[in-house]
Amino acid sequence: MLQFLAAILGLSLVVIVHELGHYLFARAFGIRVTRFSIGLGPVLAKYQPPGSPTVFQVCAVPFLAYVMIAGTNPEEDGDANDPELYSNKGLAARILVNLGGPLANYLSASVLVFALALSGWRTEEPLPTMVVGGVESKSPAAAAGIRPGDVIVEVAGQPVRSIEELSAKTGGRAGQVTAYVIERGGERLPALQITPRGRSGRGVIGVQAQHTVSYEPQSFAKAARLAVLVPVQMTVNNALGMLDLIRHRSTEGMMGPVGMARLVAQQADQGLYAFAFILIAISVALGYFNLLPLPGLDGGKLSFLAYEFVTRRRPSERVEAVIHTVGLVFLVGLIALVTLRDVIG
Repeated sequence: MLQFLAAILGLSLVVIVHELGHYLFARAFGIRVTRFSIGLGPVLAKYQPPGSPTVFQVCAVPFLAYVMIAGTNPEEDGDANDPELYSNKGLAARILVNLGGPLANYLSASVLVFALALSGWRTEEPLPTMVVGGVESKSPAAAAGIRPGDVIVEVAGQPVRSIEELSAKTGGRAGQVTAYVIERGGERLPALQITPRGRSGRGVIGVQAQHTVSYEPQSFAKAARLAVLVPVQMTVNNALGMLDLIRHRSTEGMMGPVGMARLVAQQADQGLYAFAFILIAISVALGYFNLLPLPGLDGGKLSFLAYEFVTRRRPSERVEAVIHTVGLVFLVGLIALVTLRDVIG
């Protein structure tokens, strides 16, 4: 239960930071924000600071968050002379308001990386053999009886000495029955017949390698460098993973809220460092995903603003709203599909 609560809290914090970015940029440009909600469902508590246009509220379902910015809904009555409406602001202000959420995610990820690096950055040294450090639940390896501490020595008759070699020899064998030879307690066991599962177009059996782990505090300069490079590398990995999903027309590598909560809970069980690092990864993923030029996302809105910048005229607000609504419905449906798979899979 504590792991589950930590997962919900961690994921909620990532989304709250995203919405806080939108809120702060909106207020910086004098745009009225009418509501900042933490959670969904019935309101448990709310507060409106004196002189502030914003009602801050906490809801019964402590998951996700949202802000309501005046002038973003074409259905609401807008006053063309109201200087606090989003729709009445200049192009630069509207661009930065939409960029605010992803920027907040990237900035918070960098701050966390910097803090972890100063306090003790994790470094891993591979072992000379492919020792299993962990086995994913409900994975082909788990079904075959592979345990942490086992040594994988052969795949399809070829020797294996590292996680890279295991990945290379397994990657092209998705859906194919393959012989894996392991050693347990110094004794070589009969070959296990395992069928790698397809994930992002590659075969995997669901094991992690054991490493020698150490935590070393980094210098200020090295911590600052990591704070920049780690989110960039994570973004590159996210982009490559998404291209792989598109290439193979698969959603195998995607996770819904249930899958992410399960992953965060598992990392929380490994300690504060692992918990913080998975939040860094999810924060970067949320920032990257929202920058994609898809209707309903911040990137989709930025695409319309780019059109306005190029043509020097605004697109129809109602047409834009319809496109974003359709895109949002599609995304919600995709998330529901992936979530269902996470629950029953």
